[in-house]
Amino acid sequence: MRMIHRRGILAAVTGALLLAGCALGTPKGENGEPMEPLTITTSTGEHKFMVEIADDDAERERGLMERPPLADDRGMLFEFTNVAERSFWMHNTPSPLDIIYLDPRGRIVSIVKNAAPNSDALLPSNGPAMGVLELRGGRADEIGARPGDKVTHPFFAE
Repeated sequence: MRMIHRRGILAAVTGALLLAGCALGTPKGENGEPMEPLTITTSTGEHKFMVEIADDDAERERGLMERPPLADDRGMLFEFTNVAERSFWMHNTPSPLDIIYLDPRGRIVSIVKNAAPNSDALLPSNGPAMGVLELRGGRADEIGARPGDKVTHPFFAE
């Protein structure tokens, strides 16, 4: 009986250590969500980011509201099931963002640079978009992002 109990404890401890190791290897967003790699290819090279995914109505509505400024290598990717004209706003978003509208292949349609914090003004895509990437305000200019540049992530068709 004592041997079975020790094996059970050993198995539980080993399992907990394995789970902890996996958790440490996966970056987490501000609210604890797993993050995914994303690359933006511009004339200045490949720029790697880790992004939170907003792929349902509640996540898309909440976005980056009431969150601290993003780090240089972080962002949020909003995924939609259809291609359409989009408009975002900065309601309850305390720091400026670059809002990058993306077509179904991951090509940049348009960029709203340094969107004003806490504004309810609608910021249109000026073209059909299926995804929207939010980065720290000013980051798009820092990496040389322009319409037509490529964003690589599994969400987008190759």
